[in-house]
Amino acid sequence: MAWALKLPLADEVIESGLVQDFDASLSGIGQELGAGAYSMSDVLALPIFKQEESSLPPDNENEILPFQYVLCAATSPAVKLHDETLTYLNQGQSYEIRMLDNRKLGELPEINGKLVKSIFRVVFHDRRLQYTEHQQLEGWRWNRPGDRILDIDIPMSVGIIDPRANPTQLNTVEFLWDPAKRTSVFIQVHCISTEFTMRKHGGEKGVPFRVQIDTFKENENGEYTEHLHSASCQIKVFKPKGADRKQKTDREKMEKRTPHEKEKYQPSYETTILTECSPWPEITYVNNSPSPGFNSSHSSFSLGEGNGSPNHQPDPPPPVTDNLLPTTTPQEAQQWLHRNRFSTFTRLFTNFSGADLLKLTRDDVIQICGPADGIRLFNALKGRMVRPRLTIYVCQESLQLREQQQQQQQQPQQKHEDGDSNVYHAIYLEELTAVELTEKIAQLFSISPRQISQIYKQGPTGIHVLISDEMIQNFQEEACFILDTMKAETNDSYHIILK
Repeated sequence: MAWALKLPLADEVIESGLVQDFDASLSGIGQELGAGAYSMSDVLALPIFKQEESSLPPDNENEILPFQYVLCAATSPAVKLHDETLTYLNQGQSYEIRMLDNRKLGELPEINGKLVKSIFRVVFHDRRLQYTEHQQLEGWRWNRPGDRILDIDIPMSVGIIDPRANPTQLNTVEFLWDPAKRTSVFIQVHCISTEFTMRKHGGEKGVPFRVQIDTFKENENGEYTEHLHSASCQIKVFKPKGADRKQKTDREKMEKRTPHEKEKYQPSYETTILTECSPWPEITYVNNSPSPGFNSSHSSFSLGEGNGSPNHQPDPPPPVTDNLLPTTTPQEAQQWLHRNRFSTFTRLFTNFSGADLLKLTRDDVIQICGPADGIRLFNALKGRMVRPRLTIYVCQESLQLREQQQQQQQQPQQKHEDGDSNVYHAIYLEELTAVELTEKIAQLFSISPRQISQIYKQGPTGIHVLISDEMIQNFQEEACFILDTMKAETNDSYHIILK
């Protein structure tokens, strides 16, 4: 009854923010419940005073998790109550993480006698760095070629099976283990927190990381994709011996504080318990989608089809990547990101539809993805294509055109009015080489490039000048040519003459 009478008073004081004024009331609670039963920190840790930050539903608060992971490194004493624990690690030192089976009797019977798969990651704690994780890791790879961010100390580890480290994922390792057997994995973190600070003038604070563990069981196809449990903790990594010095400094600072100030901080624990969290998003690749920039079928057309003229503005060359539409669903947007080589950012844009992505400004995309990939993604979203280095127009010479030219030679004063009625096709050149021109003309004729022996340009007095790379580089933009064919010495090849 005494507890019920004093509780409203405590609530009123809490709401007014005057914590110090009701210290005596809280000590009264402890006296009525028994001398020394509760300290100030114990009472403040009660659910009625604690600000709940967990995203789990209330029904799951007391649920016993199937697994528990324990990092054998002491937590910092300079962490305030209700804040997440912080653990200091030395660069390159092996730290044990115990993999404990916490299941109740009869819980998850489908994994009895079977292996599970755990994936370890070292990721950024700050959301600002999470947005640019790809760029940060690529910069680290560039500065530390051949090194990894996370490794397993295999000789010291116990109970792990088939440990793997993907060469392209420097911050990830994985292995199989049997929950029924003792399992301890020793990890080494090779990056330090100050390597990712924005300004490095000396004495700056390092950025915090997270160690996250995701555990999966086998599905019916024997693949470890069914999620069981995830947990993580916050760490900072120092140069060798630096974590010990930092731990000692925090401990000395806490010893200088008054007893009342110490009550606002957590005690230092010998080990770090990883707390439950959401699973790390996995990238789902679309196996049936074509590779970026590759079309499975090559379209060809005859020179007699289509319409156009030298005065007609040509259409831009076909895009290498497909365009994103406002009606694109979030699932289709994820596939579009994969096809266009933006797989790194699929986790950031998980719930973005085509309309959401198209609304992003250039500054938004650069801030999220970094300068290099941001500009590339923005141009892809807007469907911006790179203009070809050279555009020329070609038309196949016909018998009718030859007769008209002969008539013109006989009557030079008569204006030729039928030139624009012939069909021209645009050829877009990027490399400005004779080989490229040969391939483009062969595509127009729907023949193999090997069937074109030589390409000539008709010069003064009708001479034939062999086309070279240098000549193509000196072609005028949007120059017009009439293509004439001449049988080569071999039976199956032709000479092409540009008039």
